[in-house]
Amino acid sequence: MHFFEFSEEQKMLRKAIREFVESEVAPLASEWDEKDVCPGDVFKKLGELGVNGIFVPERYGGAGLGHVERAICLEEISRHSAGLGMTIMTHHLGIYPILQYGSDEQKDNYLPYLCSGAKICGLAVTEPGGGSDFSGQKTLAEKADTGWIVNGRKCFITNSHNADVTVFTAKTGEDEKGRNKLSAFIVERGAKGFEPGRKEHKLGLRASVTGDLVFADAKLSDAALLGKEGGGSRIGMEGISEIGRGGMSAIAVGILRGCLEEAIKFANERIVYGKPIAKLQAIQFEIAKIRTSYEAARLLTYYAASLKDAALPCANEVATAKLYSTEASVEAAKRTMDLMGGYGVINEYAVGRFLRDALTSIPSGGTSHIHQIVIAGGTLKDFQA
Repeated sequence: MHFFEFSEEQKMLRKAIREFVESEVAPLASEWDEKDVCPGDVFKKLGELGVNGIFVPERYGGAGLGHVERAICLEEISRHSAGLGMTIMTHHLGIYPILQYGSDEQKDNYLPYLCSGAKICGLAVTEPGGGSDFSGQKTLAEKADTGWIVNGRKCFITNSHNADVTVFTAKTGEDEKGRNKLSAFIVERGAKGFEPGRKEHKLGLRASVTGDLVFADAKLSDAALLGKEGGGSRIGMEGISEIGRGGMSAIAVGILRGCLEEAIKFANERIVYGKPIAKLQAIQFEIAKIRTSYEAARLLTYYAASLKDAALPCANEVATAKLYSTEASVEAAKRTMDLMGGYGVINEYAVGRFLRDALTSIPSGGTSHIHQIVIAGGTLKDFQA
């Protein structure tokens, strides 16, 4: 991808996904939000389109594309249902460590089903003690004669109750300084001693399921270990910092696009003083600000994704895109709501959902404060004299 231009193949992908979303997602997005249900049938159809395994090589059943293409898909889906975008984003978040760190057997066992839409994946690292304190995890995996015994609880886990396969991290020891050594594992739905717990009732992103996962003497085989023992910190943080935050940024870009389209449609249709309010300078100012935010977030997001595809360092660029796009989506939803006046608070319109989805996107993958710390740390390092 040229920095300012998509390839013809990427444009064709966007067109295909947009057509699917307009027919299969847009008409039901409000209902999914109101009922707080994840549409499993649409998830399977997205698998058939190649979205679920968009960056997975074809040999494992994926589309063999990249992270720019992933961002295109997430943006288009999230124009109407950021919650469904969240489900797909987290599915990718679980697939990525299997693809990057899994054995040949693990890749062959899981990736084809996860790419096809037959199974849903997830990643579980956050715990009640604090999601940002990654190394302070309390979930414990102890070595046993037949594999591993796991005890602990994860919280705020997307796809908690509907994932068939979950990658999670747990403490497997301590280093010489007494710091936790984490390892990554794969657990399947129905494993003995493993089950979902509390299901959260979220403000937004409500076409995705979020809740607890509980391990109570869960017994896993040796084959459940993902990567090397003690390698869980790298596996988890790489996924979150590049795949999770990059995905959230693309979702926020979709929300921004939805706000822009909703604002323009309403401004052209709403007649005041005998003319559309789109003719009013004050309304034009608001639309200009929303457009500017959308374009800025879009450029930041796709630039970061292109760095990932080029195998270049991108954690700082992804954090920048995520911070800006999520905060901008909240502001854009508020501007759209203001522009619509009394209609903006009527749930018949999508803007209320956009605002709730935007607000809920901010803590996903790390709060704005955490992202500012990440960005500042990278900046101070990059600009050393």
